[in-house]
Amino acid sequence: MLSAVALVLSFLESLIPTAAFMPPGAKAGFSNIATMFAASSMGLIPALAITVIKALFAGVTRGASAFFMSFAGGVLSTLTMFILFKFTKNSGYMLIGVLSAVMHNIGQLVVAAFIVGNKAVIGYAPILLIAGIITGAITGSIFRAVIPALLKVENILIQKGGK
Repeated sequence: MLSAVALVLSFLESLIPTAAFMPPGAKAGFSNIATMFAASSMGLIPALAITVIKALFAGVTRGASAFFMSFAGGVLSTLTMFILFKFTKNSGYMLIGVLSAVMHNIGQLVVAAFIVGNKAVIGYAPILLIAGIITGAITGSIFRAVIPALLKVENILIQKGGK
């Protein structure tokens, strides 16, 4: 169910015009809210499963380069989320969102450098770092706001599944 939510959020996000301050190709990362919830409440494997499904969706809808960039960025981002949720108690959702977004951008840049065959794309890193900080803070803040509702839905689903 969280994978479906992530895909819908990703699709809806693609309908939003890129803001003037955002670099080309950058997205807000709202689908990471589903991954954050999985990483925080369900564990690493379910969160990685959502990441793989999102990458496959990117591959099917935008091609192989999008798949590899989404996969690499998503795995780094998800591992970062999971580690922060698992091993720190005071990180805060905004910081987790920011660090996850930045790690996602790093993964994308590594793949882009490999695909292009040139390290020059790393020059794009400062712009993506700023975008990652902004979008990660927004995503983390949204996650903090919606987590009570997500936990309520999770409890309802657990109760229905147990009957």
